[in-house]
Amino acid sequence: MTQARPLAFAAAGLSKTFDTVTAVDDASFVVPAGKVAALVGPRGAGKTTVLLMLLGQLTPTSGTARVGGPGSGARQGRQSVGAVLSPRGLHPARTVRGQLRVFAAAAGASGARVDELLTLTRLDAVADERIGGLPVGAQTRSALAIALLGNPPLLILDDPVEGLDPGESAWLTEYLNAHAHRGGTVLLTSRTLSAALPIADELIVLDAGKVTYQGSPARLRRSHPDRLLVKASSPIALATTLAAQGFTDAVMRPDGRLAVAEASLAQLESAAAAARVQLTEITPEHIHPDQVLAALTRPTPTSYPAPAMYGMPR
Repeated sequence: MTQARPLAFAAAGLSKTFDTVTAVDDASFVVPAGKVAALVGPRGAGKTTVLLMLLGQLTPTSGTARVGGPGSGARQGRQSVGAVLSPRGLHPARTVRGQLRVFAAAAGASGARVDELLTLTRLDAVADERIGGLPVGAQTRSALAIALLGNPPLLILDDPVEGLDPGESAWLTEYLNAHAHRGGTVLLTSRTLSAALPIADELIVLDAGKVTYQGSPARLRRSHPDRLLVKASSPIALATTLAAQGFTDAVMRPDGRLAVAEASLAQLESAAAAARVQLTEITPEHIHPDQVLAALTRPTPTSYPAPAMYGMPR
């Protein structure tokens, strides 16, 4: 029997109200240790508010937000977390190296650790440049380097792909997956599914503060599959034959086309021959991940207050 993984992050009935605006509404989810989980939703969905409650920087109106997991040891709970939130909390006049040294002194990290992180986050080439003059991607990597100073097992990252180019995104994906493979856990946010899917092996979708989905990307994809759109001489006869062959996910569209999931072109043609149906047009319909997100959420323009300084491992 496989032993269940301990939970690294958990929310139960979590709610947060600002005056008359509910930012998070009875949200419940769990993130097992050793996972990279993505909290996904449009701007104003409540993602950052959830992170701040997990970090103890906001008090829930109701419910609980819990942080724990392997590696906490004597540094129990939030002290084992490295966080990168928005805004990044970086001093624009400091150099990258100088900014890391300021936080390293507070965290008890050595100068050697600073140099190690500059190399790890690929900032060594710009280490002596002022942060204010760097591109957004380099600033995000600077904030990540600060969060990693104490080598925390748990990472909370608010929109970590912001401003990253494809090469930087690929590096981040590789690093976070390796961190999880070593037993660490990551909870990150993303405004798009397309950005989260390459990184995350667990998804939590937020819509106006409510959790509308939690599970694997594969399970979400199965509920929103690509389809073949078919014009046929008798779509009903074709659908009946497909169902008899095990292809039960076929939907009649208003324009008379049959939208068929999980069947290949060859299987579709074979079913048409068996049903003695003529196929007049077949068009692939590829579902973009952000179409799936749009089906699960509705955009909300509301923004919420947040503390100014982030990135320090606690």
